Amino acid sequence: MQEVKSCWPKWASFLRERNLEEITITLLEAAGPLKILAAQVVYAGMPLLETFTPSRSNWIELANLLEDNQRSRHFIAYLRGEVE
Repeated sequence: MQEVKSCWPKWASFLRERNLEEITITLLEAAGPLKILAAQVVYAGMPLLETFTPSRSNWIELANLLEDNQRSRHFIAYLRGEVE
């Protein structure tokens, strides 16, 4: 399996602190083709999103995660603690 992306631990911590892990997992599993549309929204909105969090690489990784089903499944496994 692919390596854990450097921003994933921060994302997982953010989600755990706010009890959003399960809803995130559910949305990633159920969104199907809508994830591709969401990725395009992230790409298009990157200039605005960077005002909230200046790290462009995090937004690119989020868009990549939404576009790639394998990466999404790996992140879900990471959130569930199945992958280190």
